[in-house]
Amino acid sequence: MADLEKRGSYVPRRTREKRAYQLLMAGGGLGVAGVILFVIGSAGLGFLALILAAVCGFLFWRNVS
Repeated sequence: MADLEKRGSYVPRRTREKRAYQLLMAGGGLGVAGVILFVIGSAGLGFLALILAAVCGFLFWRNVS
């Protein structure tokens, strides 16, 4: 039993859940902010917020898959 190897890149379940929740909240907030910024006329910031929301969405998807 003394020669058990540690799992390589193991991340505890609670940490993965917390990261997924944070990515979901950040992505949702950035998506809403992006749409609002587009509506009020700040297309550059709106576009940036939507790109960041897409990145958060991708990272969330990768985290839960």
